[in-house]
Amino acid sequence: MYSILQNYSLKPFNTFGLDIKTDRYIALQSIKDIEQFTKSDEFQIKPRLVLGGGSNLLFTHDFNGLIIHPVLKGMEMILEDDDYIYAKAYSGENWDTFVECTVVKGYGGLENLSYIPGNVGACPIQNIGAYGVEVQESIVKVEGVNLLSGSYFEMSNSDCQFGYRDSIFKRTLKDQTLITAVTFKLSKFPKINVGYENVTEELKKYPEKNIETVRKAIISIRKNKLPDPKETGNAGSFFKNPIIDITHFEALRNENPEIQGFPATEQQVKISAAWLIDHCGWKGYRKGDAGVHVNQPLVLVNYGSATGKDILDLARQIQQSVKKTFNINLEMEVNFI
Repeated sequence: MYSILQNYSLKPFNTFGLDIKTDRYIALQSIKDIEQFTKSDEFQIKPRLVLGGGSNLLFTHDFNGLIIHPVLKGMEMILEDDDYIYAKAYSGENWDTFVECTVVKGYGGLENLSYIPGNVGACPIQNIGAYGVEVQESIVKVEGVNLLSGSYFEMSNSDCQFGYRDSIFKRTLKDQTLITAVTFKLSKFPKINVGYENVTEELKKYPEKNIETVRKAIISIRKNKLPDPKETGNAGSFFKNPIIDITHFEALRNENPEIQGFPATEQQVKISAAWLIDHCGWKGYRKGDAGVHVNQPLVLVNYGSATGKDILDLARQIQQSVKKTFNINLEMEVNFI
């Protein structure tokens, strides 16, 4: 049975390590808890926010409402055929723990998404991606509860309307769902995806090239360039890589031959946001305890006592700088409240 906690600190539940409080907090540990909650008076409390691992969220003030924290645990292989395994993970499972489990068992598809912080329930919302892979490529089904009606839902991959770091859960269904479980289709005969130069280079350290060594390589890369949230508050990449038309890119490349871009469509190019931020002089910048990481300019950090507002102000200064220098709008990947 769940309980409602009042004036509750969310410092352990956001990776920026911000000591903000919520009026009310509820942890839901089972489907039964969720069923009881949706029939209770507390279900009507507003505003409310579903909180996962807190790895893609920036609080700029205390939350004057109800935080709903699903912590459902469990992983299971629910189906298989000659070529694929269908694995179901509940929303409160740590994402990287789940990825590790699939790799150890030899099931391919998620290894490039190793060492991404957060919980399973957030992966379809953000359509997490890294090193040439997006989670939408493996998702079969998303299950959850509609927070407006209290009714249970199942959504197919196409229902989720995935896009680059985007989904229906960030648009039409924003703040309207509580995800309980996600089902993934994973290959029993995986083919490795190592299209990124730094991954290919790191893999040279291993005599074999398979999903286990790809995972090891990516973990090594991420550990070397990204700060550990347990030591330095951060939410990973703060900005999305912008997509611009090819004409704009060619004009920029004429002035900046070293600019980094990758084909997005026939007429569009995805630009490295890290390169843009670095070339605007922000890498390693620090004001008080809010700063830009010294190794990865995509990452904004809390060195100790920065507030959410301090970090948001810094993010907006970076956006203005990139817009002025390159005429490119940087979109925040991290959600702020």
